[in-house]
Amino acid sequence: GDAMGYILNLRKKVGHEPLISPGAAGLVYNANAQLLFVYRSDTHLWGLPSGSKEIGESLTETAHREILEETGVHAVNFKFKTLLSGPSMQFSYPNGDQIDAVIAVYQAFTQDTQLTPQVGETEKVAFFDLDQLPTKLTDFSHQILEAAELV
Repeated sequence: GDAMGYILNLRKKVGHEPLISPGAAGLVYNANAQLLFVYRSDTHLWGLPSGSKEIGESLTETAHREILEETGVHAVNFKFKTLLSGPSMQFSYPNGDQIDAVIAVYQAFTQDTQLTPQVGETEKVAFFDLDQLPTKLTDFSHQILEAAELV
């Protein structure tokens, strides 16, 4: 999701300059061992629920909040998996904003089956079998899946 608070406020001061942006992403499994993905309205690609950390928030809390905001599901049993950083985590948004992301990846679980896309940000939310993951993935999500040894 968009970091409506912290990053947006910084943007007003620094413009499009690269910001180091800590965030979190969730590998959320359901009871059928399927993985949760969101279809992003801006890039028209599938991705893992993720977003930027807000002030005072732990990265686990970031993951939980973003998963809830983007998909409508409550995830539980958060377990740290891996940390991504470096040149491959640099990204420019269509509006010219640049970030250098540091992403903590958590595995989690949900019993929820009611999926609710986030208006204006995610068009679709769906669970996928691990042997039938979406091919049109955001670059970040592909790297996360690689790091977690899921692809």
